[in-house]
Amino acid sequence: MSILSEMLGANRFTPEDVPRFEAKLFFEGARRRRYYEQFGVLLVLATVIATMGILGDSTATVIGAMIIAPLMTPIMATAAALVTGRMGRAGRSLLLVVVGMISVIGVSWLLGTLYSGVISFDSNSQILGRISPRLIDLIAALASGAAGAFCMAREDISDSLPGVAISISLVPPLCVVGISLQAGHWDAAGGAFLLFLTNFLSILLAGGGVLALLGLSGAAMVKSTGTARRNAFVVIIASVLLVTVPLWITGSRISEDVRTEGVTKAVAARWVTGTGYEVRSVTANLDNVVVLIIGSGTVPAFSNLESELRSALQRQVTVNLDVVPAEKFASQQ
Repeated sequence: MSILSEMLGANRFTPEDVPRFEAKLFFEGARRRRYYEQFGVLLVLATVIATMGILGDSTATVIGAMIIAPLMTPIMATAAALVTGRMGRAGRSLLLVVVGMISVIGVSWLLGTLYSGVISFDSNSQILGRISPRLIDLIAALASGAAGAFCMAREDISDSLPGVAISISLVPPLCVVGISLQAGHWDAAGGAFLLFLTNFLSILLAGGGVLALLGLSGAAMVKSTGTARRNAFVVIIASVLLVTVPLWITGSRISEDVRTEGVTKAVAARWVTGTGYEVRSVTANLDNVVVLIIGSGTVPAFSNLESELRSALQRQVTVNLDVVPAEKFASQQ
Protein backbone atom coordinates (compact mmCIF):
# COMPACT_ATOMS: atom_id res chain seq x y z
CA MET A 1 0.00 0.00 0.00
CA SER A 2 2.89 2.35 0.80
CA ILE A 3 4.42 1.61 -2.62
CA LEU A 4 1.17 2.64 -4.30
CA SER A 5 1.00 5.81 -2.20
CA GLU A 6 4.58 6.68 -3.10
CA MET A 7 3.91 6.09 -6.79
CA LEU A 8 0.80 8.25 -6.78
CA GLY A 9 2.60 10.93 -4.80
CA ALA A 10 5.51 11.02 -7.23
CA ASN A 11 3.18 11.39 -10.22
CA ARG A 12 0.59 13.79 -8.82
CA PHE A 13 -0.44 16.83 -10.79
CA THR A 14 0.95 20.20 -9.81
CA PRO A 15 -0.60 23.53 -10.83
CA GLU A 16 2.24 23.88 -13.35
CA ASP A 17 1.28 20.57 -15.01
CA VAL A 18 -2.35 21.47 -15.63
CA PRO A 19 -1.98 23.95 -18.56
CA ARG A 20 0.23 21.49 -20.45
CA PHE A 21 -2.16 18.62 -19.77
CA GLU A 22 -5.28 20.57 -20.72
CA ALA A 23 -3.61 21.76 -23.93
CA LYS A 24 -3.56 18.12 -25.06
CA LEU A 25 -7.28 17.67 -24.54
CA PHE A 26 -9.10 20.97 -24.84
CA PHE A 27 -9.00 23.11 -27.97
CA GLU A 28 -10.68 26.41 -27.34
CA GLY A 29 -10.62 29.86 -28.83
CA ALA A 30 -8.47 30.25 -31.94
CA ARG A 31 -7.32 26.59 -31.73
CA ARG A 32 -10.81 25.14 -31.94
CA ARG A 33 -11.44 25.40 -35.70
CA ARG A 34 -8.06 23.94 -36.63
CA TYR A 35 -8.53 21.07 -34.17
CA TYR A 36 -11.98 20.23 -35.54
CA GLU A 37 -10.60 20.18 -39.09
CA GLN A 38 -7.73 17.89 -38.11
CA PHE A 39 -10.06 15.71 -36.03
CA GLY A 40 -12.48 15.32 -38.94
CA VAL A 41 -9.80 14.49 -41.50
CA LEU A 42 -8.07 11.93 -39.26
CA LEU A 43 -11.36 10.34 -38.23
CA VAL A 44 -12.55 9.89 -41.81
CA LEU A 45 -9.18 8.49 -42.90
CA ALA A 46 -9.09 6.13 -39.90
CA THR A 47 -12.63 5.00 -40.74
CA VAL A 48 -11.74 4.29 -44.38
CA ILE A 49 -8.61 2.39 -43.37
CA ALA A 50 -10.40 0.39 -40.66
CA THR A 51 -13.37 -0.42 -42.90
CA MET A 52 -11.11 -1.62 -45.71
CA GLY A 53 -9.12 -3.67 -43.20
CA ILE A 54 -12.30 -5.25 -41.86
CA LEU A 55 -13.70 -6.00 -45.31
CA GLY A 56 -10.35 -7.46 -46.35
CA ASP A 57 -9.94 -9.28 -43.02
CA SER A 58 -6.54 -7.62 -42.50
CA THR A 59 -5.40 -7.29 -38.88
CA ALA A 60 -2.41 -5.10 -39.76
CA THR A 61 -4.60 -2.60 -41.63
CA VAL A 62 -7.08 -2.35 -38.75
CA ILE A 63 -4.22 -1.78 -36.28
CA GLY A 64 -2.98 1.06 -38.47
CA ALA A 65 -6.40 2.68 -38.28
CA MET A 66 -6.41 2.38 -34.48
CA ILE A 67 -3.14 4.29 -34.22
CA ILE A 68 -4.29 7.33 -36.21
CA ALA A 69 -7.91 7.41 -34.97
CA PRO A 70 -8.41 10.57 -32.84
CA LEU A 71 -11.56 9.46 -31.00
CA MET A 72 -9.82 8.73 -27.71
CA THR A 73 -8.85 12.38 -27.18
CA PRO A 74 -12.38 13.81 -26.76
CA ILE A 75 -13.37 10.83 -24.59
CA MET A 76 -10.41 11.44 -22.28
CA ALA A 77 -11.22 15.17 -22.40
CA THR A 78 -14.73 14.34 -21.18
CA ALA A 79 -13.28 12.36 -18.29
CA ALA A 80 -10.86 15.16 -17.38
CA ALA A 81 -13.59 17.78 -17.53
CA LEU A 82 -15.82 15.70 -15.26
CA VAL A 83 -12.98 15.27 -12.75
CA THR A 84 -12.42 19.01 -12.58
CA GLY A 85 -16.14 19.75 -12.52
CA ARG A 86 -16.15 21.75 -15.75
CA MET A 87 -19.49 20.55 -17.10
CA GLY A 88 -19.46 22.87 -20.10
CA ARG A 89 -16.21 21.38 -21.31
CA ALA A 90 -17.50 17.89 -20.60
CA GLY A 91 -20.63 18.52 -22.64
CA ARG A 92 -18.72 19.89 -25.64
CA SER A 93 -16.26 16.99 -25.58
CA LEU A 94 -19.06 14.45 -25.27
CA LEU A 95 -20.91 16.05 -28.17
CA LEU A 96 -17.78 15.70 -30.30
CA VAL A 97 -17.62 11.99 -29.38
CA VAL A 98 -21.25 11.51 -30.42
CA VAL A 99 -20.75 13.36 -33.72
CA GLY A 100 -17.59 11.34 -34.37
CA MET A 101 -19.37 8.09 -33.55
CA ILE A 102 -22.23 8.83 -35.94
CA SER A 103 -19.76 9.90 -38.65
CA VAL A 104 -17.78 6.65 -38.39
CA ILE A 105 -20.92 4.53 -38.60
CA GLY A 106 -22.18 6.57 -41.57
CA VAL A 107 -18.91 6.42 -43.54
CA SER A 108 -18.48 2.69 -42.94
CA TRP A 109 -22.12 2.10 -43.93
CA LEU A 110 -21.47 3.96 -47.20
CA LEU A 111 -18.27 2.04 -47.89
CA GLY A 112 -20.10 -1.21 -47.19
CA THR A 113 -22.73 -0.20 -49.73
CA LEU A 114 -20.09 0.53 -52.37
CA TYR A 115 -18.16 -2.68 -51.66
CA SER A 116 -18.66 -5.19 -54.47
CA GLY A 117 -17.29 -8.24 -52.69
CA VAL A 118 -18.98 -10.71 -50.36
CA ILE A 119 -18.96 -9.81 -46.67
CA SER A 120 -18.79 -12.98 -44.58
CA PHE A 121 -20.20 -12.67 -41.07
CA ASP A 122 -19.31 -16.32 -40.39
CA SER A 123 -15.61 -16.41 -41.24
CA ASN A 124 -14.26 -12.83 -41.21
CA SER A 125 -12.09 -12.67 -38.10
CA GLN A 126 -12.20 -8.87 -37.92
CA ILE A 127 -15.99 -8.98 -37.69
CA LEU A 128 -16.28 -12.07 -35.49
CA GLY A 129 -13.80 -10.64 -32.99
CA ARG A 130 -15.97 -7.57 -32.40
CA ILE A 131 -19.57 -8.75 -32.30
CA SER A 132 -19.46 -10.90 -29.16
CA PRO A 133 -17.79 -8.85 -26.39
CA ARG A 134 -17.26 -10.51 -23.01
CA LEU A 135 -16.40 -9.51 -19.46
CA ILE A 136 -12.71 -9.94 -20.24
CA ASP A 137 -13.12 -7.16 -22.81
CA LEU A 138 -14.44 -4.89 -20.05
CA ILE A 139 -11.50 -5.72 -17.79
CA ALA A 140 -9.03 -5.06 -20.60
CA ALA A 141 -10.80 -1.81 -21.48
CA LEU A 142 -10.69 -0.59 -17.87
CA ALA A 143 -6.96 -1.29 -17.69
CA SER A 144 -6.42 0.42 -21.05
CA GLY A 145 -8.44 3.45 -19.97
CA ALA A 146 -6.35 3.75 -16.81
CA ALA A 147 -3.15 3.37 -18.84
CA GLY A 148 -4.29 6.02 -21.30
CA ALA A 149 -4.99 8.54 -18.55
CA PHE A 150 -1.66 7.85 -16.88
CA CYS A 151 0.23 8.24 -20.17
CA MET A 152 -1.52 11.50 -20.97
CA ALA A 153 -0.83 12.82 -17.48
CA ARG A 154 2.91 12.11 -17.68
CA GLU A 155 4.92 13.69 -20.48
CA ASP A 156 7.81 11.26 -20.03
CA ILE A 157 5.72 8.18 -20.95
CA SER A 158 3.39 9.70 -23.54
CA ASP A 159 5.18 7.62 -26.21
CA SER A 160 3.14 4.66 -24.93
CA LEU A 161 -0.14 6.19 -26.14
CA PRO A 162 -0.10 4.40 -29.54
CA GLY A 163 -0.02 1.10 -27.65
CA VAL A 164 -3.01 2.20 -25.59
CA ALA A 165 -4.85 3.17 -28.79
CA ILE A 166 -4.31 -0.34 -30.13
CA SER A 167 -5.39 -2.02 -26.90
CA ILE A 168 -8.68 -0.13 -26.59
CA SER A 169 -10.49 -0.34 -29.91
CA LEU A 170 -12.89 2.51 -30.70
CA VAL A 171 -13.19 3.10 -34.45
CA PRO A 172 -13.12 -0.56 -35.67
CA PRO A 173 -16.19 -1.63 -33.63
CA LEU A 174 -18.12 1.37 -35.00
CA CYS A 175 -17.03 0.39 -38.53
CA VAL A 176 -18.42 -3.10 -37.89
CA VAL A 177 -21.67 -1.44 -36.76
CA GLY A 178 -21.92 0.44 -40.06
CA ILE A 179 -21.03 -2.61 -42.16
CA SER A 180 -23.50 -4.78 -40.23
CA LEU A 181 -26.33 -2.25 -40.54
CA GLN A 182 -25.73 -2.02 -44.28
CA ALA A 183 -25.86 -5.81 -44.57
CA GLY A 184 -28.94 -6.10 -42.37
CA HIS A 185 -27.15 -8.03 -39.61
CA TRP A 186 -28.76 -6.31 -36.63
CA ASP A 187 -27.39 -8.71 -34.02
CA ALA A 188 -23.83 -8.16 -35.23
CA ALA A 189 -24.36 -4.40 -35.20
CA GLY A 190 -25.66 -4.56 -31.64
CA GLY A 191 -22.73 -6.66 -30.47
CA ALA A 192 -20.16 -4.35 -32.06
CA PHE A 193 -21.85 -1.28 -30.57
CA LEU A 194 -21.82 -2.95 -27.17
CA LEU A 195 -18.04 -3.36 -27.52
CA PHE A 196 -17.64 0.33 -28.38
CA LEU A 197 -19.88 1.34 -25.48
CA THR A 198 -17.85 -0.88 -23.13
CA ASN A 199 -14.60 0.76 -24.24
CA PHE A 200 -16.09 4.25 -24.09
CA LEU A 201 -17.44 3.85 -20.56
CA SER A 202 -14.20 2.21 -19.44
CA ILE A 203 -12.17 5.23 -20.55
CA LEU A 204 -14.51 7.55 -18.71
CA LEU A 205 -14.51 5.49 -15.51
CA ALA A 206 -10.95 4.21 -15.30
CA GLY A 207 -9.42 7.27 -16.96
CA GLY A 208 -11.37 9.62 -14.74
CA GLY A 209 -10.48 7.56 -11.68
CA VAL A 210 -6.74 7.73 -12.44
CA LEU A 211 -6.88 11.48 -13.07
CA ALA A 212 -8.71 11.96 -9.78
CA LEU A 213 -6.15 9.83 -7.90
CA LEU A 214 -3.36 11.90 -9.44
CA GLY A 215 -4.95 15.03 -8.01
CA LEU A 216 -6.05 16.76 -11.21
CA SER A 217 -9.00 18.49 -9.56
CA GLY A 218 -6.92 20.00 -6.77
CA ALA A 219 -4.10 21.03 -9.08
CA ALA A 220 -6.56 22.71 -11.45
CA MET A 221 -7.80 24.75 -8.47
CA VAL A 222 -11.41 24.60 -9.60
CA LYS A 223 -13.96 24.88 -6.84
CA SER A 224 -16.54 22.12 -6.97
CA THR A 225 -20.07 23.47 -6.96
CA GLY A 226 -23.24 21.43 -6.81
CA THR A 227 -23.52 17.69 -7.37
CA ALA A 228 -23.16 17.55 -11.17
CA ARG A 229 -19.70 15.96 -11.07
CA ARG A 230 -20.72 13.34 -8.54
CA ASN A 231 -23.94 12.57 -10.40
CA ALA A 232 -22.03 12.21 -13.69
CA PHE A 233 -19.72 9.57 -12.25
CA VAL A 234 -22.65 7.80 -10.60
CA VAL A 235 -24.26 7.52 -14.03
CA ILE A 236 -20.99 6.25 -15.54
CA ILE A 237 -20.54 3.62 -12.83
CA ALA A 238 -24.17 2.53 -13.18
CA SER A 239 -23.74 2.29 -16.97
CA VAL A 240 -20.60 0.16 -16.59
CA LEU A 241 -22.46 -2.16 -14.22
CA LEU A 242 -25.34 -2.29 -16.67
CA VAL A 243 -23.20 -3.37 -19.62
CA THR A 244 -21.68 -6.15 -17.55
CA VAL A 245 -24.99 -8.02 -17.84
CA PRO A 246 -24.93 -8.60 -21.63
CA LEU A 247 -21.14 -9.04 -21.48
CA TRP A 248 -21.54 -11.80 -18.90
CA ILE A 249 -24.34 -13.42 -20.90
CA THR A 250 -22.27 -13.34 -24.10
CA GLY A 251 -19.18 -14.66 -22.34
CA SER A 252 -21.16 -17.51 -20.78
CA ARG A 253 -22.67 -18.42 -24.13
CA ILE A 254 -19.28 -18.43 -25.86
CA SER A 255 -17.79 -20.57 -23.09
CA GLU A 256 -20.65 -23.04 -23.39
CA ASP A 257 -20.29 -23.13 -27.19
CA VAL A 258 -16.56 -23.87 -26.83
CA ARG A 259 -17.31 -26.67 -24.36
CA THR A 260 -19.99 -28.07 -26.68
CA GLU A 261 -17.61 -28.05 -29.63
CA GLY A 262 -14.92 -29.87 -27.63
CA VAL A 263 -17.31 -32.55 -26.42
CA THR A 264 -18.82 -32.93 -29.90
CA LYS A 265 -15.41 -33.39 -31.52
CA ALA A 266 -14.54 -36.16 -29.08
CA VAL A 267 -17.90 -37.92 -29.51
CA ALA A 268 -17.88 -37.57 -33.30
CA ALA A 269 -14.30 -38.86 -33.52
CA ARG A 270 -15.34 -42.03 -31.68
CA TRP A 271 -18.44 -42.27 -33.84
CA VAL A 272 -16.45 -42.41 -37.10
CA THR A 273 -13.72 -44.67 -35.75
CA GLY A 274 -13.25 -47.67 -38.05
CA THR A 275 -15.04 -46.05 -40.96
CA GLY A 276 -13.74 -44.26 -44.02
CA TYR A 277 -14.64 -40.85 -42.59
CA GLU A 278 -12.91 -38.24 -40.48
CA VAL A 279 -14.31 -35.26 -38.58
CA ARG A 280 -13.20 -32.09 -40.35
CA SER A 281 -14.97 -29.41 -38.28
CA VAL A 282 -17.52 -28.84 -35.53
CA THR A 283 -19.47 -25.63 -34.99
CA ALA A 284 -21.74 -24.97 -32.02
CA ASN A 285 -24.23 -22.14 -31.59
CA LEU A 286 -26.34 -22.45 -28.45
CA ASP A 287 -28.20 -25.76 -28.86
CA ASN A 288 -27.40 -26.19 -32.55
CA VAL A 289 -24.37 -28.25 -33.55
CA VAL A 290 -23.02 -28.72 -37.08
CA VAL A 291 -20.63 -31.62 -37.71
CA LEU A 292 -18.73 -31.85 -40.99
CA ILE A 293 -17.24 -35.21 -41.95
CA ILE A 294 -15.22 -36.09 -45.06
CA GLY A 295 -14.52 -39.53 -46.46
CA SER A 296 -16.02 -42.41 -48.37
CA GLY A 297 -18.02 -45.54 -47.75
CA THR A 298 -21.06 -46.11 -45.55
CA VAL A 299 -21.86 -43.31 -43.11
CA PRO A 300 -22.32 -44.66 -39.55
CA ALA A 301 -25.79 -44.48 -38.04
CA PHE A 302 -26.67 -40.82 -37.41
CA SER A 303 -28.96 -41.77 -34.51
CA ASN A 304 -25.96 -43.10 -32.59
CA LEU A 305 -24.19 -39.75 -32.90
CA GLU A 306 -27.27 -37.89 -31.67
CA SER A 307 -27.85 -40.12 -28.66
CA GLU A 308 -24.16 -40.23 -27.62
CA LEU A 309 -23.81 -36.48 -27.94
CA ARG A 310 -26.92 -35.70 -25.93
CA SER A 311 -25.78 -38.13 -23.26
CA ALA A 312 -22.33 -36.53 -23.11
CA LEU A 313 -23.69 -32.96 -22.99
CA GLN A 314 -26.54 -33.81 -20.62
CA ARG A 315 -28.97 -31.67 -22.62
CA GLN A 316 -30.97 -31.69 -25.82
CA VAL A 317 -29.16 -30.39 -28.91
CA THR A 318 -30.03 -30.24 -32.58
CA VAL A 319 -27.34 -32.01 -34.58
CA ASN A 320 -26.81 -31.23 -38.27
CA LEU A 321 -24.51 -33.56 -40.20
CA ASP A 322 -22.74 -32.44 -43.37
CA VAL A 323 -21.13 -35.26 -45.36
CA VAL A 324 -18.61 -34.41 -48.09
CA PRO A 325 -17.30 -37.29 -50.27
CA ALA A 326 -13.50 -37.46 -50.28
CA GLU A 327 -13.38 -37.24 -54.10
CA LYS A 328 -15.39 -34.00 -54.12
CA PHE A 329 -13.25 -32.51 -51.36
CA ALA A 330 -10.05 -33.43 -53.20
CA SER A 331 -11.28 -31.84 -56.44
CA GLN A 332 -11.92 -28.55 -54.59
CA GLN A 333 -8.37 -28.34 -53.23
